[in-house]
Amino acid sequence: MFQQLVYISTVSPSVAPNVAHILRVSQSNNQRDGLTGLLFFNGKRFLQVLEGEKAAIQQAIARIRADDRHRAIVVLSNRSVDQREFGEWAMADATGMMRSDHFLANLERLVANSTPSIRATFAEYARMRVAA
Repeated sequence: MFQQLVYISTVSPSVAPNVAHILRVSQSNNQRDGLTGLLFFNGKRFLQVLEGEKAAIQQAIARIRADDRHRAIVVLSNRSVDQREFGEWAMADATGMMRSDHFLANLERLVANSTPSIRATFAEYARMRVAA
């Protein structure tokens, strides 16, 4: 049994997040802690799903809550799952100049094994990014 947590947060206005640094640190922390999932950043908000042992998830969300780059953290879902829906950890960075159709296809690939509600959450968030 694994824990799966989905949250959204807003970047603090006083912080200019370095996406490459966030990715490196997140990959290192998540590998160390046995976490998998997906982080989506659109330049203003983070949408993330984390999966792993319950204690590791609790430590990760505590770290995120203490991080001054995040504000208005809202947990969208926190549930037990029989198996991981994300076999590895990935980041979908929507801040680059990637063509919209390519970005959406890549995101669909990343969430393909997740539940319909997770796919819908990320798809809707991505559509908002493309429309912006």
